[in-house]
Amino acid sequence: MTTTLSNEDIVAEAQRLDDAEQSRTQMRQTTQAFPDATIEDAYRIQAAWQELKIGRGERLIGHKIGLTSRAMQQAMNIETPDSGFLTDAMVFKPGSSIAASDHLDAKIEVELAFVLHRDLEAGLVNDERFGVDAVLDATDHVIPALELIAARSFRKDPTTGRTRTVIDTIADNAANAGIITGGTPVGAREVDLRWAGALLSRNGTVEETGLAAGVLGHPATGIVWLAKRYVEHGMVLRAGQTILAGSFTRPIDVCAGDLILADYGPLGSFEISFT
Repeated sequence: MTTTLSNEDIVAEAQRLDDAEQSRTQMRQTTQAFPDATIEDAYRIQAAWQELKIGRGERLIGHKIGLTSRAMQQAMNIETPDSGFLTDAMVFKPGSSIAASDHLDAKIEVELAFVLHRDLEAGLVNDERFGVDAVLDATDHVIPALELIAARSFRKDPTTGRTRTVIDTIADNAANAGIITGGTPVGAREVDLRWAGALLSRNGTVEETGLAAGVLGHPATGIVWLAKRYVEHGMVLRAGQTILAGSFTRPIDVCAGDLILADYGPLGSFEISFT
């Protein structure tokens, strides 16, 4: 585990990200200030930001997995997914009107969310047989979901044109800003989740389509990765938590006036709007 930033740097950077979110003003990229920062440093910043949110009364409800498609991993020059945290303040109900101005460079992605009924604790995760089947066994239900993503640090610096790296994205809570679940929940083995698909429309035009197999071959595969990473760091995915398994479409931009429809066919559909 390689780290280069001091604890003071970690806490200060988490505060800057939080301030950017609170003020709705994008900040410089983390790696502009700390060019030697590592992925482990980025997760330390993210964890410090989570502590800030929990400290002011937000409640941890789950986690998100990102960079699950081969195309996105190649684009970010990384061979593994990334992850972030979800709190109750990030939850929006289907049918909600969301203020676009509250979220910096907002986009929407199409996913499945897994709700666990048992912990993915160390003894289970360290078993050599731990894999997709074990995640399905630990899942209470799966439900269609949209992820609201945002960028507290510039995706592309307006002065230099520099594009942010995966380290910047991870520090920025893997770009998560919210989760919307809707449609019809199903048992993890009621359907072949690889073939769960969705049409994503914006203002009546289909912008994206996809199958959940686009997430590492099976949408539970990312949860296998996350459970193992957490156990390595002394953490556990807990019963009752919601895990966003990763997008199987590209993100689409959203702004005030947009109406978004997510149609998952047999798994139902739901809308959200932006004001």
